[in-house]
Amino acid sequence: MEITFSNKIDSDFSLLVILATTKSSSSLPLLADKSINRFVSKIKKLSEFQKQKNFSENFFVNDDKNKLRRLHLIRIDNFKSTVEVESFSGTKFSTFENSKNLNINIISETFNFKNINYEDFIAAFASGFSLKNYSFRKYRTAARKIKASIKKVNFVCANFKSSQKSYNEYDKISKGVFLTRDLVSEPANAIYPESFVENCKMLSKAGIELEVFDEKKLKKLKMYALLGVAQGSVRPARVLVMKWKGSKPSFKKPLAFVGKGVTFDTGGISLKPSGGMEDMKWDMGGAAVVSGLMYALALRKAEVNAIGIVGLVENMPDGNAQRPGDIVTSMSGQTIEVLNTDAEGRLVLADVLWYVNKFYKPELIVDLATLTGAIIVALGNRYAGLFSNSDDLANKLLKSSTYIKELIWRLPLDSEFDKLLNCNIADMKNITGTRGAGSITAAQFLKRFVGDTKWAHLDIAGVTWSNSGTSVSRSGGTGFGVRLLNDFVKKNYE
Repeated sequence: MEITFSNKIDSDFSLLVILATTKSSSSLPLLADKSINRFVSKIKKLSEFQKQKNFSENFFVNDDKNKLRRLHLIRIDNFKSTVEVESFSGTKFSTFENSKNLNINIISETFNFKNINYEDFIAAFASGFSLKNYSFRKYRTAARKIKASIKKVNFVCANFKSSQKSYNEYDKISKGVFLTRDLVSEPANAIYPESFVENCKMLSKAGIELEVFDEKKLKKLKMYALLGVAQGSVRPARVLVMKWKGSKPSFKKPLAFVGKGVTFDTGGISLKPSGGMEDMKWDMGGAAVVSGLMYALALRKAEVNAIGIVGLVENMPDGNAQRPGDIVTSMSGQTIEVLNTDAEGRLVLADVLWYVNKFYKPELIVDLATLTGAIIVALGNRYAGLFSNSDDLANKLLKSSTYIKELIWRLPLDSEFDKLLNCNIADMKNITGTRGAGSITAAQFLKRFVGDTKWAHLDIAGVTWSNSGTSVSRSGGTGFGVRLLNDFVKKNYE
């Protein structure tokens, strides 16, 4: 789908969308067709338009040349933020997809909202269309061709160059979202630790410094908790480090973002049930979000120092796989009894968290992981779980969550939960063996590897993928977390 901005309506449009308010009675100056202008003025005077806040109707009208034209008139009211505009336009996008190869022109009455100027409103409306339009269909062939629903969208406004410039900034963030969606959508035979790294090498073109740890390096660092998860797979483990130096060249106290990258999770010897196991291709959702976030920060030249680091493994059962009851020594020196090989994500994160904290001494750490099924039981597919050792950090994340509308909910951490991880024959065990508080005890496990550094853990198991879609995404990978964390960085650290 092509998105353009201009001060003229395309003569060959197949659908003209008009955005109007009850506050303005003036005609649309950029709409030269008098017949359509008069028709819109009449509709706006109707009680239905005046009373229905969600007024959105199709019409067929003869233009000045007596040609039948398709119009869609939408009433818009005050928006509190551009994020609300994106959500609104993303929802409206879906209503226009029934027809094929549409050339849509969108024209709006000129106005300014309380917190949004007109040009930013148009740009945000375009961004909502772009976010919602994304689909992952690279494996569809000529045997089942894809028919484009919307071919082009032209936004018509007086100061169109200003709207284009504003939209370009939204597009940089969207590119990060789309990278995340691409990575979680790929099948596990296409995305595994080595190929994940290959797919992220394009980040270097945006100015990100990349460093890759192979098995030899991981053994040298003594990342045996991470390596233990990978030992049952023919796909060797990798750790990918991404550095964005947007502030001080010394790179002291960067913001650190850590992602779980289990590219496929069978559960290992603690084998998962077969039903739904195909979904475990996106058990690397945390790593995908971190990669997408770093890409967005680099594209928009964020004035901040940030490091993204992801632990990449495949959890498979074979003769060399880790067994329930094995004891591994993490990079921190702490020993872990592995009671369940399907609680593997925390083992991967333990070494990566320790590494970034020891060698970079970050200002803060935010980790993201599709860590537990228990978080879906608790919060469903609407909220991600938030755990933190810092009220200040947690509150900043919650504020961005509310603004961006990628929702998170804070859950508790305390010493009584932590005690459940204690083990007789090792320093800790990777599961408690009890039924309750599974997401909390998983977070408590991670907390043992971050020291006194400000840290937050986002369990995104329920929000990484959506079968029904959201206001700004179709069914599939959502990209949840990229826009949230971009806003978090921009509002608090730039």
